[in-house]
Order: sequence, then C-alpha cells, then structure tokens
Amino acid sequence: MDDPECDLPTLFRTYAQFPVINGIVAGWGITYRAEIRPRFTGTHHTLLDIGTGGGDVARALHRLARRDGVTLSVTAIDPDPRAAAYVRSLPTREGVTYRQCTSSELVSEGATFDFVVSNHVLHHLSAPELGAVLADSERLARRLVIHSDIRRTRLGYVLYGAVTAILFRRSFVREDGLISIRRSFLPSELRDILPRRWRVKSQPFFRTLSIFDAAESLRIVSAGGRRAPSMLSVLIPRASGAAGRAEAES
Repeated sequence: MDDPECDLPTLFRTYAQFPVINGIVAGWGITYRAEIRPRFTGTHHTLLDIGTGGGDVARALHRLARRDGVTLSVTAIDPDPRAAAYVRSLPTREGVTYRQCTSSELVSEGATFDFVVSNHVLHHLSAPELGAVLADSERLARRLVIHSDIRRTRLGYVLYGAVTAILFRRSFVREDGLISIRRSFLPSELRDILPRRWRVKSQPFFRTLSIFDAAESLRIVSAGGRRAPSMLSVLIPRASGAAGRAEAES
C-alpha cells in the first residue's frame, strides 16, 4: 500500500475491507471505552484522526460517541491522494470531515482538537517523521493523544496470516498486514523512544497504545519535570532498521 505504483482497484478493495479487519483486531471499542469516553465533559467534542486511510476508524469513533449521546466532530486527514479519492467516493456522513493534508499543516493553521488519534501509522514512519508526528500531536491535542499500533509477536503474525489467508482475498490486507507486524514496535521499544510525558499501554489483540495526556503533561511541567532530551537521536538508530526487522516477541 505504501507503493505509489500499487494497483489502485486492489488498494480500494483493501480500504473497503478495513472496517472488517480493524473491527476484529484494532480494538477501538476497548480504547474508546477506556480512554476517550471517560474524558468527555459535555455533549460536543472534537477529534482528529491522523493517517485515516479509508476513514473507517474515524467513522467508528463518531458512531460510538453518538450512541453515548455525544456529538463528536471528527476531522480525518491523510496526505495520500489515493486515500482522499477513496473517501470522496463514500456516502457523506454528517460530523465526519475528510482532508488531504498532514498534521504539520494543521499545526500551521493553529488548529486544535480535544482528541488526536491514529491507527497503524507509527510503524510506517521514518525516525524524523515519527518525531514530527509526536510533536504535532502534542500541539494539536487539548486533552488526549492515542496512537494505536500493532504489537510485534510471533503468535500474532501466525494467527493473522492464517485468518487473512481465508477471509481476505484480492486485496493487500494479508500481505501488508504481515509486513506491518514485522515492522511494528514492542512496548519496550516504544518506552525507549517516546518522550517522558508519553505512556505506553498494552491492549488485547496484540495492540500497543502510545498515549499523551495533556492534563497530566501540565502536572509534570508544574512539578518541574522535563521532556526527554534528544528524542530524535534516540529514534534514528531504532527506526533505521525497522523495515528489515524480522525478529518478534514470543
């Protein structure tokens, strides 16, 4: 899917299958109930979805909030023109807006949101890109950032390969998913590279959440804490070998 020359109909079929596969493995229902819903303080909030792809996570979070009586205005962004073309082909949903742009462009605009999330984005990024997205996320979020990603395990690799070989055909779901598992982080690796104001949380279905709580960050600063130094210098050695990393946690 990262290949700009990949087959477009196959890519669009992959986007169309994302609601199913993410509904099975991404765990956003759990994340919403544990991390997002408890931070609602009224009946209207805003959320940014970075790297939205086919937009399924943005729509799912909007739907979950609506069931709780909360209007969640969702902005879903992706710089890839192919993703933009796909979401333009979808039925319009009131409360969900798609934009072809980057998080840094929103920072330049002075935009802010109550919540900032991403799904399966971090492992795709180079070291400088990862550092930039983390910094942008802190600037864009008034309350909470959650970057949800795959946790690299041998068991997850085997199970994902077996299930997707049967259920998902004529798309990139299986091939790209297996590559993503190999490239993804272990919780310990994320703890080594994230700024100290971020925390790492493991979640069922081989998930890892990188979380920044704006309120908690203010408490740390008030108490004299400091952001971890030289974040990018720590990130660069780890990320430079990420694409070729094949070993996994048992």
